[in-house]
Amino acid sequence: MEEKNINSIKTLNELKNGERGTIVSFSDRGDVELKRHLLGMGFVKGSEITLEKVAPLGDPIKFRLKGYSICLRKNEAENIKVQVVN
Repeated sequence: MEEKNINSIKTLNELKNGERGTIVSFSDRGDVELKRHLLGMGFVKGSEITLEKVAPLGDPIKFRLKGYSICLRKNEAENIKVQVVN
């Protein structure tokens, strides 16, 4: 059984508005081309990311990363794991 701690690991789509995290990994089941594209835009291990806003129907999700905003679909955000930062 996994213990919940203050700095838990979540996927990007599980973050709450205003919550921050540090990217720790990408899922192997995601689209390889999308992963390459995201890596080129700064979605690299150790980068801090903040969830800014979720669309009214839950998709897309707006994030803040390295000084710019980017929107991802929920299924794209499910492939990125972050460690929650308090």
